Amino acid sequence: MNRPLEGLQVVECASFVAGPTGGMTLAQLGASVIRIDPIGGNTDHRRWPVVGNGTGPADAESYYWASLNKGKRSVTVDMRSDEGRELVTALITAPGTDRGVLVDNVVGRRWMANDVLVARRPDLIHLRVQGYPDGRPAVDYTVNAEVGIPQITGSEEGGAPVNHVLPAWDLVTGLSVSTGVLAALYDRSRTGRGTYVELALADVALAGVANLGWLSEAAERGRERPRHGNHVYGSFGVDFACSDGARVMVVALTEGQWAALRKVTGTGEVFAALEQALDADLTKESERYRLRETIAAVLRPWFAARDLKTVSDELDAARVLWGRYRGMTEVVGAHRQGRHPVLADLTLPDGTASITARSPLRWGGEHGPAGEAPELGRDTDEVLAEVLGLGAAEIGGLHDRGVVG
Repeated sequence: MNRPLEGLQVVECASFVAGPTGGMTLAQLGASVIRIDPIGGNTDHRRWPVVGNGTGPADAESYYWASLNKGKRSVTVDMRSDEGRELVTALITAPGTDRGVLVDNVVGRRWMANDVLVARRPDLIHLRVQGYPDGRPAVDYTVNAEVGIPQITGSEEGGAPVNHVLPAWDLVTGLSVSTGVLAALYDRSRTGRGTYVELALADVALAGVANLGWLSEAAERGRERPRHGNHVYGSFGVDFACSDGARVMVVALTEGQWAALRKVTGTGEVFAALEQALDADLTKESERYRLRETIAAVLRPWFAARDLKTVSDELDAARVLWGRYRGMTEVVGAHRQGRHPVLADLTLPDGTASITARSPLRWGGEHGPAGEAPELGRDTDEVLAEVLGLGAAEIGGLHDRGVVG
């Protein structure tokens, strides 16, 4: 597969989710991403989930770290030493039209400040991931709390905020990293200019809720949106239990989807009578939302009388919009059966089998390779020789002095 970013070199000095996701995205598109860590690994090197779920050795491989950094080249350097800092600076500012790209989330390293690096390479593309725009730290779970989402998540009866487990803002920020890098590269190709881009996780979260119209709604209402449990806000969609205990999520956003749901469940006459009795027009999405509890009560017996296989067959035949609730172990089983081409098996350096993902982007119908599992510091010598032109004796001396790992 001919990947579009072949030949591009990116240096990544970032930890946790957002920065590494951006680097991984670029690597899966063909870029040579050099991840630089301190000797012994950064703070995310053994982050959970880990092999053995914490019951094994303290240095157990991290599924998280391996998957987010697959396809990258790993370099370890003592960045507290003058020699180490010079090596990292040289890698970041190495000459070449397809070099001079840095993604980082570092704080407090004056030697890695943009003006210092630009003095070495004026056309540097430097994208820095931040917590807040002023440089204060933040993580997905703190900014998510601050934009109000936990206050509108959960059951109608619940009073405490409900956090989600998915670091959505981290993932969106990571994809914004790759977008920012590619935009800066395009600009440099036309103008020859470098670019310093700052991307704050808090800004990504605020932009997300604002662009969905949620802040405008809150401003107009002057109060929080009510919690609705598993109901879809502003439309009709909720979960139903089948006779065998399986649960499905059914959604009717459009008039066509609503017609299909009525037809397959044989409830057309019931809802016609309901519309007349309540002076409602259920072809309108807003009306289906207003009467969501009543609609769910009418539909619930149909699902309760059928097992999952019957429900699945009938909903598919009627082209109803729906999905089944699955546990992650079921997703693993489906992967083992070859049903998810975007997933791939990844063997960790200790021989442990893991599951990762290829790029969701399909080029000519292909996802492309997932990328090899990284091993901390494995590519240090190769990168120093290839990018900086250091010889074996010079690299050996760096090892002897403890400058590189």
